[in-house]
Amino acid sequence: MNDLPLLEVKNLRQYFPIKRGILKRTVAHVKAVDDVSFHVYPGETIGLVGESGSGKTTTGRCIIRLYDPTSGTVHFRTEKGVIDIAALPRKALKPIRRDIQMLFQDPNSSLNARMRIGEIVAEPLEIHGIGNHRSRTERVEHLLEQVGLGADMINRFPHQLSGGQRQRVGVARALSLEPRLIICDEPVSALDVSVQAQVLNLLADLQKDLGLTYVFIAHDLSVVEYISNRIMVMYLGHIVESAATPKIFARPTHPYTEALLNAIPQRGAHGHRKRIVLKGDIPSPVNPPPGCVFHTRCKYVEDRCKKEIPPLRPLKNDPETQVACHFADELQLQPFIGQPES
Repeated sequence: MNDLPLLEVKNLRQYFPIKRGILKRTVAHVKAVDDVSFHVYPGETIGLVGESGSGKTTTGRCIIRLYDPTSGTVHFRTEKGVIDIAALPRKALKPIRRDIQMLFQDPNSSLNARMRIGEIVAEPLEIHGIGNHRSRTERVEHLLEQVGLGADMINRFPHQLSGGQRQRVGVARALSLEPRLIICDEPVSALDVSVQAQVLNLLADLQKDLGLTYVFIAHDLSVVEYISNRIMVMYLGHIVESAATPKIFARPTHPYTEALLNAIPQRGAHGHRKRIVLKGDIPSPVNPPPGCVFHTRCKYVEDRCKKEIPPLRPLKNDPETQVACHFADELQLQPFIGQPES
């Protein structure tokens, strides 16, 4: 693995203003992403996991500049050097679109129903002025074959395809400009379980063949386990744990990670597992709780948790694992037992 990261996010914040009144004055902010930092190496897959409202999708959209970050840096390593995507003017973003693409959650809404499949996949090539009509058609046919669809799909419309086939079209479109990094925003959550496995296998094969790098966003740990080298767990706009995928499953260090692992359905009898039920709902990002953001739902909470914000720090006996919990070194949390249902 390359010693230099392809992507390095530092102190990323995304606050959405809440405006009220006739003059539309800002009265508060939705703190969707609050001081997030991480890095991704070339050829690596980082899983970004958390329940709805955790800020994982917003983080992905900030990286690709679908949102303009409130503050922080997004350093991306190009052939000409490192650039800060967060600081680029809008007009300068077009070249970056060739290196970073996004694969969206719902293939139904991300594909234009009035365009043929060939036109959808060729559209990025036309926007960037790559090739002529003949070369673009050849490229589209090759991409459709590459994602397991076949060139005969080129004249079909999205409604004529299954959900899995439409997501493969989305993958082909994302690959059209030969990107180095793909932000995968819950790309299999809208698909049947059997089709999910097929798409995950496709993404894994493409990564090996093309040297791709993924930021894979999901709410289900069992999905990212298969494809991710490292997993970052997000809660209320913060990263609360970051570790290699096997370590997350074998020895979770944050109580929220323990609860997410406990929520994975199991197949067969693999021993007794005490059910963990989180109390209450995820707090509002408009008014997050003081101290540890998870303390309102944590069964291990102490007075210190309600007052002091735990920094994301290395675990004492495992510096490669980072966790935002005051008592991570003392807690003996429940690992995942058995295999997930498939």
